[in-house]
Amino acid sequence: MRVLVTGGAGFIGSHVADALAEQGHDVLALDALVPQAHGGEAPRWYRRHESVVGDVADAGLVTGLLRGVDAVCHQAAMVGHGLSPADAPLYTARNDHATAVLLAAMHATGVTRLVLASSMVVYGEGRYACQSHGTVRPAPRRPADIEAGRFEPGCPACGAPLIPGLVPEDAPLDPRSTYAATKAAQEHLASAWARQTGGTVWALRYHNVYGPRMPRDTPYSGVAALFRSALERSEPPRVMEDGRQRRDFVHVTDVARANVLALTTPPSADPGAGAFTAVNVCSGEPRTVGELAGALSDAMGGPAPVVVGGARPGDVRHIVAAPDRAEALLGFRARRGFADGVAAFATDPLREPATSRSAGRG
Repeated sequence: MRVLVTGGAGFIGSHVADALAEQGHDVLALDALVPQAHGGEAPRWYRRHESVVGDVADAGLVTGLLRGVDAVCHQAAMVGHGLSPADAPLYTARNDHATAVLLAAMHATGVTRLVLASSMVVYGEGRYACQSHGTVRPAPRRPADIEAGRFEPGCPACGAPLIPGLVPEDAPLDPRSTYAATKAAQEHLASAWARQTGGTVWALRYHNVYGPRMPRDTPYSGVAALFRSALERSEPPRVMEDGRQRRDFVHVTDVARANVLALTTPPSADPGAGAFTAVNVCSGEPRTVGELAGALSDAMGGPAPVVVGGARPGDVRHIVAAPDRAEALLGFRARRGFADGVAAFATDPLREPATSRSAGRG
């Protein structure tokens, strides 16, 4: 199978390209190599594959590349929490407009199979239950509560403490940041495209991905990279809130394998009818942010983490995924455990720092 991998030079996209090639597939990688993300140079791993430097939003280029392609694995995106709403034009241009261009080009060339890199951020807060009111959606946390060190959201009906649980794919979407809003929009665009064209989409909702080639030292870096950078400076990792916020840290090699499975698994609906299927891509091994910081400190022989309180606007308390649908539909179950993965991450090669204030996956 010939597969176009957008964002093929990026953190996740490069691992997807490698995994596909290892399985004998023909990879065509596309990446804009924007200086904010790559310093303007193609990383060595990008040169392993047939590759093109260009923008997904370039309709003519993408239409030409799609001729002879069997499927698209769309990883290119501007990622991360962002700095402020001033980032919104860049996020929507790189994520939503570029996705719309890609979908139009796929329609024009008859390519009907898409794997879309989505994210757990589309859920907003995770799944919670109140002992009196059952499953509830907590309201956004108030700044006054954060400042006072009250980090746990309460029941919107009675204010009682909530019990966090696993988020299933049928949970309502409730994006809390610009990035999250663009990922939800990508899903909606892809779903509409599938219905209109009879195409098939697997939307892979990545949880907290970490591993080699992760971008470092940018405002958009993942928390694992931020902690490691601090330790490399002999500084303690700074953990926000109380460190007890729960996440699911999934290794990038597992994420790449999930993409290969999605590209090679028949759709969950009748071919030709159009199908959009979202699945969580996670480890199924919930951990706290404090545990991650502590494990990295131990692995690197660095200072112990420091809990600093506070939270960024739009931060959520707990978001931990239910892994069952990915296993049932794709046969995917994460293989890399937390302890082993974090120990390796202490010395994994990372992508060099970006040179300006915005970044992207690809």
